[in-house]
Amino acid sequence: MRAAVITFPGSNCDRDMAVAVEHVLGKAPIRVWHGDAQLPDGLDFIALPGGFSYGDYLRSGSMAANSPIMRSVVAAAERGVPVLGVCNGFQVLTESGLLPGALMRNAGQTFICRTVPLTVENGQTLFTSAYKAGQTIHIPVAHHDGNYFADNAVLDQLEGDGRVAFRYGEPVNGSQRDIAGILNVSGNVLGMMPHPERAIEKDHGGRDGRALFESALGALNAA
Repeated sequence: MRAAVITFPGSNCDRDMAVAVEHVLGKAPIRVWHGDAQLPDGLDFIALPGGFSYGDYLRSGSMAANSPIMRSVVAAAERGVPVLGVCNGFQVLTESGLLPGALMRNAGQTFICRTVPLTVENGQTLFTSAYKAGQTIHIPVAHHDGNYFADNAVLDQLEGDGRVAFRYGEPVNGSQRDIAGILNVSGNVLGMMPHPERAIEKDHGGRDGRALFESALGALNAA
C-alpha cells in the first residue's frame, strides 16, 4: 500500500501528517511537492496537510488549489482514491471543487488553538469506521479561517446524505450547524478543520485522532 503527503509552500503540518500515516501504516508515505506535475503511480491514499499555503493570500487554499499537483489529486479523487484534507488541506479541497462550501474567517476574528470536543456524526464511512456514531472525541484545532459556510440547500444535502462526518461539540468558529468535517458524494474525500494527526499517541495528550487513520488505512490494507 502506498500513501502520499503533499507539501505546499507554507505547509507546516506535513511532517506531522507523514508521522501519523507512518505510525498506522508501518512505513513512511511518499512526500510530494506542490510543483510536481504528476503523483507517483499506484497511490492508495493522499493527504493534504495543514498550514498556510502561499501565506493564505487571496483566500486560504485558493492558490494551492491551482498548484500543478492538484490536477493530479483531483483526477485521483475522481477515480476513487481516498483523499484526506486537514485544516488548510480542507480549504484546498473546497477551493479545488472536490468538496462544497467554503472556509471563512473565524466568527470571533481570532486565531483558535486548543483541543475541542467533536461528535462523530457518521461512523460508517471510510474515515470513521473505527468510531461509533454519536461518540465524542477530542481533537486539537489551530486555524484562523475555519468557519464553514454553504447555502442551506447544500447544508441540507450534506445532512441528508450523511456526509457530515464530524460536528463541533461546542461553538468554536461560527461554522454553520457546527460542521467540522464533511465528505464528498462518493465518500472517498474527507475535509476537516481539526487535526487528527496531532492526537495519535499518548504524548500528544490524547489518541482520539488515531482511529481516523486506522479506519482509512486499515480498510485499504484489508482490501
